Amino acid sequence: MSAGEGYGLGSNARDDVLSLPELSFGPPPLIGSSPRVGLIGCGGISEQHLAAYRRMGLDVVALCNRDVSKADARAAQFYPKAQTFSRHEDLLAHADVEVVDVATHPAERPRLIRDALLSGRHVLSQKPFALDLEEVQPLVRLAAERGLCLAVNQNGRWAPHLGAMRSLVESGVIGELREVEVSIRWDHSWTVGTSFDRTPFLVLFDFGIHWFDFVATLTEGREFADVRAEVGISPGQRSPQPMIAAVELSGPGLSVRMRFDGDSPHLQRDVTVLKGSEGAVVSEGSDLLKQRVWVCRSEGSAEVLLDGDWFTTGFEGAMAELLCAVRDGRQPSHSAQRCVRGLELAFAACESANLGEPVRPGAARSLPVPRGPS
Repeated sequence: MSAGEGYGLGSNARDDVLSLPELSFGPPPLIGSSPRVGLIGCGGISEQHLAAYRRMGLDVVALCNRDVSKADARAAQFYPKAQTFSRHEDLLAHADVEVVDVATHPAERPRLIRDALLSGRHVLSQKPFALDLEEVQPLVRLAAERGLCLAVNQNGRWAPHLGAMRSLVESGVIGELREVEVSIRWDHSWTVGTSFDRTPFLVLFDFGIHWFDFVATLTEGREFADVRAEVGISPGQRSPQPMIAAVELSGPGLSVRMRFDGDSPHLQRDVTVLKGSEGAVVSEGSDLLKQRVWVCRSEGSAEVLLDGDWFTTGFEGAMAELLCAVRDGRQPSHSAQRCVRGLELAFAACESANLGEPVRPGAARSLPVPRGPS
């Protein structure tokens, strides 16, 4: 049975309501005043960042974009009092900026992150964090030397359905995790005509990194022997990049299967199933924003109530966790170092799709150049 097919919510459990432990998977609470924020990169995704920060009551004091008119537009939309710049050096010279959100494309980010750390600012980097693992450790070391936090905006960690599933696994409700099945069908054609037309392994890497990160956090302390992946062109798709991807990861007592279809304008469906030694968890919905999570065990079933969605709660959680870490003098749970394993899985999958053979996690150190036309 392929992922997501034939799983009715609670269909494999009795009607008895299952008693669940208290679960914690939302953004951490911000207490007291928060550091002031500067944003570098005012493209499309910055709207979600700034909307989240305004809801949280954060003070964004500076915005930067090479085309300063984009920074001006975002300031007018969300933070009219914020100063705007075309050079990131000028934003970093702004004395009030304490935390920098780097929301540019990945090729530009290492230099911007390094400059922000050298200026003494904590950093939240957009995902995927890097295109080469060799760029990661120097930045991690620099942050540690300066006593700063460097985190990655893996907003899926605080998306309610993924957060709930992770919390259920961590609480032991389904016993030892044995299988992960992900099946996502959605319309990714919004990328057509943008710079994403030139992004290799678009679906597998830029979108799939959320689920490689999810799997990495679910399986801490466990190893995968290899990663197998393939990508394909959907008939009639408009994007020049492959919109179909399939991934399999295997390790001792553990199997992961993921299917992505980014060319499905008429059928939006997102299903994730986690199978354990004592039960299963199902997340099912029409898209990333509308999800239900259900736990099934032999003695009964229960639905986990969710609040928020992928963009609102997700982006709030990523920044809130960083700010709480800064306040508490600790490293955030989504620190760059703790996001490396997800990158290793993603790079291995892209290399496997490129070579047509399995790849061991960690063997591929960077995003490969596609062998065929991209």
